[in-house]
Amino acid sequence: MKIVAVNGSPRKGNTLAAISAFTEGAKEKNELEIIHADEVSISPCRGCDACQCMNGCVAADDTNRVIDSLADADMIVFGTPVYWWGMTAQLKLIIDKCYCRGAYLKNKKIGIILCGGASTENEEYDLIKRQFECMAEYLSWDILFVGKYCANDPDDLSKDTGSIAELKALGKKIS
Repeated sequence: MKIVAVNGSPRKGNTLAAISAFTEGAKEKNELEIIHADEVSISPCRGCDACQCMNGCVAADDTNRVIDSLADADMIVFGTPVYWWGMTAQLKLIIDKCYCRGAYLKNKKIGIILCGGASTENEEYDLIKRQFECMAEYLSWDILFVGKYCANDPDDLSKDTGSIAELKALGKKIS
């Protein structure tokens, strides 16, 4: 299976540690790609609808390359830290641009990794989860897992051997 993980964090800390643990577990049986949202140039969607001719986004940036990778994937893992009760702007830019290939993004398997400073019982995680559930309903996505992790300092998650083992195990069982 081809898995594309989208790292929505502009830092190389907890979210990347979580994605790396997942992909470490998944690498044996799957083809993997990690897209770092802060390393691609994605302009905001202008709502011009030119993409609806199925030629993709008209923006002269990385949109089409990134969205084509997502469309070619069997599974997409979205990882984001919690920023003001939501996903990062970097990840949201990519998600907004999914509009240009929506028909090609249907019926994907999805994983969601959320890292925040609050307890995992805090509603901020559920707000993001609910947004992904709405997208999943619209695009007929099968959400295989939602991982919620509390981590404050940039290396907290990498020190949490239980969470790292859990993420590796999640990756191992995906095929």
